[in-house]
Amino acid sequence: MGALLGPDFPRSIGLAVSGGGDSMAMLALAHDWARPMGVGLQVVTVDHGLRDASVAEAAMVAGECAALGHPHSTLAWAWDGQGNLQDAARRARRDQIGTWAIERGLAHVLFAHTRDDQAETVLMRLARGSGVEGVAAMAPATTVRRTDGGAWHLLRPLLDVARGDLRHHADTLHLPYVDDPSNDDPRFDRVRVRAALEHLSDLGITPEGLARTAHRMGRARVALAARAADIADRIQIAEPRITGHVLLDRDGFAPVERDTQLRLLAAALQLVTGAPYRPRAAALEALLDRIAGGGGGTLSGAQVHVGATTLRIAREYAAVAETSAPGDGTGVWDGQWYGRGLPGQMLRALGPDGWAQLGALPDDAPPHAAALSLPALFDGARLVACPGLGLGAPDAITLRRPVQRLAAFVHSR
Repeated sequence: MGALLGPDFPRSIGLAVSGGGDSMAMLALAHDWARPMGVGLQVVTVDHGLRDASVAEAAMVAGECAALGHPHSTLAWAWDGQGNLQDAARRARRDQIGTWAIERGLAHVLFAHTRDDQAETVLMRLARGSGVEGVAAMAPATTVRRTDGGAWHLLRPLLDVARGDLRHHADTLHLPYVDDPSNDDPRFDRVRVRAALEHLSDLGITPEGLARTAHRMGRARVALAARAADIADRIQIAEPRITGHVLLDRDGFAPVERDTQLRLLAAALQLVTGAPYRPRAAALEALLDRIAGGGGGTLSGAQVHVGATTLRIAREYAAVAETSAPGDGTGVWDGQWYGRGLPGQMLRALGPDGWAQLGALPDDAPPHAAALSLPALFDGARLVACPGLGLGAPDAITLRRPVQRLAAFVHSR
């Protein structure tokens, strides 16, 4: 805790406590640490509503927090049935906890991920063919940046502790905790990997060894990110207007080693779209191959336009064509933009109808395909402003987050 939070400890930190043995043990450990350090604790539980017992489990955590003297919040989440259940629950949990923390002025939230969680994650990433980025798995401290410019720090103080040791601690202290039946459901990848680990130890593949590999890959990831940030600083081309695009010098990008190219491309896609996660490795490599051939392409809601001297990464028009938001600053468009127009005006992509209303364009305007997805302010069907093309006041539409160079964004991943 001292290494993660010191030397000047915050006045209060958050804890994500599910009610399982790991997180309840973390609650007890954090309670004993925080009192002499003068650090306040605030606890949050996300009720996924997937089991009838989940309400009672959240209440159990709340009761333990009340006994220890710490405030507790329960956040509700309902799955919409789309995508992978465990992945959707994990992402929703992180998003909700981040909002909860920022609303309470908490910069740090503890999660009870263990050495066993680390090992399982490494095996799952290896099965997907992940590189350094994936095998590095979980870091003790991660800065989670939001599209609204806010940020919080996700801390994992127990990554070097075995799950069995935490359970033993909880049992010794007679802590209440629950075992989620989904942890034994073989339909889920993590459950199957957990079972496989028991047999892999005969080959010398242990949670301890996998965690050491993740730690070493984490060091490599930091070094590779520094290299990518240095290249980004050299080859990113500044634009005279805020477009939300990333513009790179094509000749500067071409000779760079492939791993760095992939890192730059992944970061550019995330920066443009606001996506919290980088694309899958196979899809990213396929896009890079198309770029090398001069063809460009789309991925994760972004489009790469290959010009004679530049690579432009822009929002894909199809991804935002049907979205809109109030243009008077009361709504956010595409998670990243808000307008400063009049009540009744709307913020949406420029699109073909807006393009048709443009007059002469600046010489350095983005190409047609990239311009279609630019944020534009409309009064009914009439185009009022599109600052990315020099139409209207420069601040008629602004980014919700601070304008960020690609190099800084690479460093923050």
